[in-house]
Formats: sequence, structure tokens, C-alpha cells
Amino acid sequence: MLDFQAEDGHKTVLGMIHLPPLPGTPYHEPGSFPRLLDEAVAAAGLLHGCGADGCLVQTVDRVYGAADSADPARTVAMGLVVRAIADAMGARFPVGVQLMRNAVSPSLAVARVAGGSFVRAGALVGATLTASGLIEADPLGVAEYRTRIDALDIKIIADVHSMHYSWLGGQKPPDQVAAAARQAGADAVALCHRDEYKVIEMIRATRRAAPGVPVILAGYTDHHNAARLLAVADGAFVGSCLKSADGGAGLDKDKVRRYLDVVRGLER
Repeated sequence: MLDFQAEDGHKTVLGMIHLPPLPGTPYHEPGSFPRLLDEAVAAAGLLHGCGADGCLVQTVDRVYGAADSADPARTVAMGLVVRAIADAMGARFPVGVQLMRNAVSPSLAVARVAGGSFVRAGALVGATLTASGLIEADPLGVAEYRTRIDALDIKIIADVHSMHYSWLGGQKPPDQVAAAARQAGADAVALCHRDEYKVIEMIRATRRAAPGVPVILAGYTDHHNAARLLAVADGAFVGSCLKSADGGAGLDKDKVRRYLDVVRGLER
């Protein structure tokens, strides 16, 4: 069970597992799927063993479609990865699903069928302009599909300002996007900014505009700023600062442990 706001002040750390291009995508390496599945399970095991609260399995396919849809082979491959992680880690280690750019409905389907606990929505409300084109949210379609497949227990974490999303045109600030996302069914919101002080102000504004909505840091945390940022946020997606020095997709055990030590120090 994923609890973003534990009464004991526990901070939710969700490690990122970035998948290489999957079957059904242009840059997939033929024959590589068994290896990438094993690597994903190993990464989840490292996160679990070091004390992370869960993980988010995210596709990194280089190029993406803009619609809320995914190639069938890609969706099946993601399902197999999520199922393998869920089976290996057990029910106490929540597994999240994010088929990029904004395939929220396929992500919900994978989570529902393959043992996932939550999805991350790149755009649950509004629209954002990206290198993949205009990403237009479909909150009604997502809500209807979520109900149809009996996935109301699958939590949705919606980006409201991040490296993947900013409100098109800028007229609506992140705190108001958060309020709209809650109205559309988000269980938590995710935000980030390279400027630490701007992040803290966004969190405080979100607390005022959407009281009670958990706020998850969507990126840009590291071993140096995690204590300050997580003092005001409820949790964090963390990936880049945990990676091995070789630049690959693997995680460095020492980096994971040191990050968790910083975060757990806030809870004592």
C-alpha cells in the first residue's frame, strides 16, 4: 500500500527504473528484452534492499507518440517487466508504471493486470508542448477508463510542473494545475524545478491551493539538496543521482544507500 502522508512523517522515496527502448518501438534492439527485464528486476531489488519505498518503471524510447495510446507489443513488454518486479519484490514494494509520453490509459491497464500500484501521468489536465508534439490531456477519458477496468485503487500521480510538463501558455500556475488535477482524480501531484527556492515556493503554494494533496518531487533531487527539499515535500521520484558512474541505466548501491540515509535522517 502506497501511503504518501504517513503520520510518522515518513518520506516516500520512489526509485526510477528507466527501461531501454521496448519491443514495438523504433529503436528497440532485437533480442534485448530478456536482458532488460533481468536488469529491471535487479534494479528494483537493489532499491528494495536499500530501503526505498517503491519504484517507477518508466520507458525511455527516444521518440514517443503524443496520444494516450501505446503499441500492443510495447504494452505487453511493460506488463511483463512490471509483473516480474512485483512478483520478485512482493506486495509491500509498490511498483509504478509510466509509458511515456502520456499513455496514461495503457499504464493503468498494465498496473491493473500486472500488479502495479500506481501510475505517473505526464499530463492529466491541460496541455503541454514537447519535442514529441502537443500533449493534450484527456481527464474524462482517463477517468472513464480507470472506472471501466476497476482501477480506482491504482493511484495516479500527476505532473503539474516538471521536465515533462508545464501548462501550455503559462496562464495557470502549478498550484492551480494541482487543484485541477485533484478534481480530475489525481491522488498526488509531482513537481520540480532546477531552482531549489522556486520548488519550495511551488510546494507551499500547492499546499494552499490544494490542501491535503500529497506533493512528490518530480526530479532534480540529489544527495546535497534532498534533506532541504524533502523537509517540505511528501516524497520524491529519484533516478539520475543514483545511477552508476558508467552512464548506463544501472544503479549504484552506495549512492542509493547514501540518498536513503539522508532522507531517513529527516524522520528521526
